[in-house]
Amino acid sequence: MSDSSPLPPVRLHPEAELARAALSTPVLSRAARLARWAGPDTRVDAGGGLAEEQLPAAAELLGLTGDDAAAYASEAWRVAVDTGLVEIVDEEAGTVRAGDELKLLTGGSPQDVLTVWLAALETVIADAAVPDLDDLVDALDEGGEIDFSSLDWDPEAEAEFLDGVLGNLYLLTVSEDGSGESPVPLPALAASVIVPDDMGEPTNDVLEQVSDAMMRLDDQFRALEPIGLVAYRPVDEALMADADEEPAAPVDDTDVSRYGMVRLTPLGVYGLRARLLEAGFAAPVVGELADKGADALLDGTARFGRSAARAETEQWLARREPLAAARELLAAARGADAGGPLRRLRCQQALSLVGLEAEPALREVLDDPELGGLARVWLSERGAAGVPAPPEEMVFWLTVDTLAAQLAAEGNSEELRALVEGLAAQHSGFFAAAWRVEHPATAEVLDAMGRLHPDKKVAKEARKAAFKARSQQAG
Repeated sequence: MSDSSPLPPVRLHPEAELARAALSTPVLSRAARLARWAGPDTRVDAGGGLAEEQLPAAAELLGLTGDDAAAYASEAWRVAVDTGLVEIVDEEAGTVRAGDELKLLTGGSPQDVLTVWLAALETVIADAAVPDLDDLVDALDEGGEIDFSSLDWDPEAEAEFLDGVLGNLYLLTVSEDGSGESPVPLPALAASVIVPDDMGEPTNDVLEQVSDAMMRLDDQFRALEPIGLVAYRPVDEALMADADEEPAAPVDDTDVSRYGMVRLTPLGVYGLRARLLEAGFAAPVVGELADKGADALLDGTARFGRSAARAETEQWLARREPLAAARELLAAARGADAGGPLRRLRCQQALSLVGLEAEPALREVLDDPELGGLARVWLSERGAAGVPAPPEEMVFWLTVDTLAAQLAAEGNSEELRALVEGLAAQHSGFFAAAWRVEHPATAEVLDAMGRLHPDKKVAKEARKAAFKARSQQAG
């Protein structure tokens, strides 16, 4: 992802709800319990980790059993130290006490709780990028240093890989008005960071890289689920069995969920957005424009998906009287610049959410060459009386403006293609009149109609009209 352009807007759950979710995550709740348990007799090693002889007691306190109990207790302790829930008093003596941050979990604001959780998230993500501990032990040289070359593991590259995967998961969750409720297949997520964008059919080598990445991600998402970042359905163990082993039960090879499914939780969306902001990305959130002017609303929602734009606009309108809001929107929609058509489209969409209280504002602009057309449409749709018929030049101007807005919003979409075909079919003399329209985007719109119309004769007519429009503008 590039940090030069804003990401799609995301809808965040209320902070109080997110804070409750953070407190209930296994990792943070365990860390808090250990912080309350820690006392004068608690000892840590030189690295701040809980002394090995105290791990069984810590695991018992947390209700952990089995082979991984000590590892989970150790992880919870690391999180407690890294987040400030536990403070090391004397490094040489290895003594600790409860940290100031512990009070924030019970007496702080939701934002305080989330700040602690974000610190815990960083620890867990860093740990998830580390290979199996047994491999690390095997890679220790005589001096106690890790020989990374023997691991075939580059810490920086592994961290960048996981960051890239999480960034793509965020994009898949929020783009195109994504609700985040549909899980993403692990193969698709792995391929999104492995397969080049311009590659048609992946090579066998690339497919093998995707398969390897899936296995790494399977371990990593298992590690990230207890911090509340994701909801994860792991890869089916049967897929990792030896080829000569018979499966315990019949399996459906077409069931993509067997290859792992991952979904960002609402808390995970909040956490990844915070990390993206920290990394310098523009990551808007729905509701940020509610207290800004109409110009900021129309420009800001220009690149939003329809659903996100509507949600943002509804919040903006909720803070204003309908008549005043309509006047402000109409004033902000004016302009002959390249962004004008899309602003007017967003203005029209915003005004569709306003009731008849706004009627005076629309009547005030009936004679405006840029706004008179959309004002007539609004009034007619609401059955208002005494709406004057638009002059022909206003009809053609509005048509060009609408096409220019659709082109800016969606590019050469199927919806725009259908609109182009409908216009050409309904108005046989459209191109003969359209090239004369005094709109900055007339030539661009006619060029697009020439590209999009499937009939070669009509397309040629559009291109000729575009040439005439360009000549008129130059003259």
